[in-house]
Amino acid sequence: MKLSVVIVNYNVCYFLEQALLSVRRAVEKLGQPVEVFVVDNNSADGSVAMVRARFPEVILIANRDNPGFSKGNNQALRRATGQYQLLLNPDTVVEEDTFRACCDFMDAHPDCGGLGIKMLDGQGKFLPESKRALPTPAVAFYKMFGLAGVFPKSRTFGRYHLGFLDKDETHEIEVLSGAFMLLRKAALDQVGLLDEDYFMYGEDIDLSYRLTQGGWKNYYFPGTRIIHYKGESTKRTSVNYVFVFYRAMVIFAQKHFAPGRAGLFSLLINAAIWLRAGAAVAERLAVRAAPLLLDAGLIWGGMYFLKTYWEHNHKFVPGAYPPQYMAAAVPAYIAVWLTSAYLSGGYDQPVRTSRVVRGIFIGTLLISAASNFLDAWRFSKALIILGGAWAVAALVGRQLVAHFIKYKNLHLSERRQKNIAIVGSGPESRRVRQLLEAAHVSARVIGYVSVGEEETPEAAATENHSPIHSFTHSPIGEALGELRQLDDIIRLYGLNELIFCGKDLPASQIIALMLGLPAEPPVAYKILPEDSQYIIGSSSKDSPGDYYTLDIALNLYQPQQARAKRLLDLLTSAGLLALSPVLVWFQPKKAGFLRNCGAVLLGRRTWVGLRHLEGPARAVPAVLSPADAAHTATPLNEVTLRRLELLYAKDYEPGTDLSVLWRCWRRLGQ
Repeated sequence: MKLSVVIVNYNVCYFLEQALLSVRRAVEKLGQPVEVFVVDNNSADGSVAMVRARFPEVILIANRDNPGFSKGNNQALRRATGQYQLLLNPDTVVEEDTFRACCDFMDAHPDCGGLGIKMLDGQGKFLPESKRALPTPAVAFYKMFGLAGVFPKSRTFGRYHLGFLDKDETHEIEVLSGAFMLLRKAALDQVGLLDEDYFMYGEDIDLSYRLTQGGWKNYYFPGTRIIHYKGESTKRTSVNYVFVFYRAMVIFAQKHFAPGRAGLFSLLINAAIWLRAGAAVAERLAVRAAPLLLDAGLIWGGMYFLKTYWEHNHKFVPGAYPPQYMAAAVPAYIAVWLTSAYLSGGYDQPVRTSRVVRGIFIGTLLISAASNFLDAWRFSKALIILGGAWAVAALVGRQLVAHFIKYKNLHLSERRQKNIAIVGSGPESRRVRQLLEAAHVSARVIGYVSVGEEETPEAAATENHSPIHSFTHSPIGEALGELRQLDDIIRLYGLNELIFCGKDLPASQIIALMLGLPAEPPVAYKILPEDSQYIIGSSSKDSPGDYYTLDIALNLYQPQQARAKRLLDLLTSAGLLALSPVLVWFQPKKAGFLRNCGAVLLGRRTWVGLRHLEGPARAVPAVLSPADAAHTATPLNEVTLRRLELLYAKDYEPGTDLSVLWRCWRRLGQ
């Protein structure tokens, strides 16, 4: 066996499918025996079924839990027999000659224990982690405190990503990336497999270090390339990533550095963890709170102007309002207006003026009603009404300005449609259009760019094949032009996105096009793999991959339903706590009941939700599953449990939660 390929997958079915298709083509080009392993860590997105149906040649290991990246890889490596063994991420696309070129390099360099190659993100930009140095205390310090980013090509500060080394030349390096890590079996047999103390991240650094300690060399080889949709597999902008990644560096330091140095290293890393995590949390809060704070400031300013105007022109008893009016009453008004607007969907996308008006109107009624019962805080009904009108104007005006800056129009409920061109054959172009329409993607498909021998009617009739004249008047059903004219087509039609058809274009050609097209105007790239239902792409290395698909929309995670569910959780938790002196005696797990009431009240749990089906990362754990309300003589199997939860999520309404709580009220402490 020349090569063993190992892919560990967790809930990225759409990326895994594309990776395996590219692996299949690369295996054909290699022309030598290859075995491919997929280790699935208990995915809930149909990955296992997809592999079994589409890739019967793959050796599938379907775990019943998620043991982590290191253990998953080791499961396959213990069975692998290839002379070379490749650890490959599921969110990658390899070129057709990648395996051949890498195996040839390994054959020519018998001292090479591990090999990494040039990696590009979903937009064709070079990923600096393709080549790295060992994270010694100094190197780690420069990386974590931002000096590596400020001086990327410095031989002192830029060592983490070896920015001073030419990315287009072969180099001996210290650390390989776990996204594509080609290993010599003889070297693995000598130094051992991945260290399973690392759940995720850090295991590639550890193994790379052990290879060099064992007398082997690690190389960076730019002779072939892969696409790595890095945001999807790492979620690098999340707070959790900061903790997990840097904790892995602590494990590495404690394992490989002298005890004295490890202590200092751990101290520095822990300081960086809290600084980076704090910055990530602050950034997220700032981004989310910015619209609310800006609206609050606009309303407060308007209320101050209205108060001043009313005092001087219309106040029944001349004189200024007391200081507490602007200091306390107006902030209370603003809180009610913004809360009401938020609950009415005034901040949901796409923005609708009717939601803002409804929310402010309800808030104004609540403020007016409350002021009737508080004589000391009853100032002016007219200012409340005028303030409500100004709040509507402020919120809608601010959203109009933001919308115009982003989309260059004043239609709040509309988004500027993307102009998309498809690069592929006529039949695949039609299939892309069907997928986009079925997924309700807001985009305008301009046409397709021919990749074969077919010519546009205009091109055939034009002798000089001028790039402008050949496709200026092309109907949408005809080719816009040929592949050689792609740059002109992008500029002429103002394209925002290109969709490459994997059936018609090899991965190497797609990558070459991504690298060859000019940076201006900016164009996003996506790929439709052969016979797939997913159109895959990513905007940058730090952004999650996105995709257009026929998957059903889950009502449970729509903004309005999510708010209604949270409000229901708050009310039921408050009610259950009020009745707890009685209810707690009927609960088998009394402490658990009180603990769950508090957790739901604080937003750390929800009463009813998904416990067997994988939800989004933002979902909180659930006390009960909708499947718990199903009374059957025999226990339900896992497939049925997931199906019931999928139906619950698809057709969710708050009444379902109340029904489950009523039927399972004695199990609220579980």
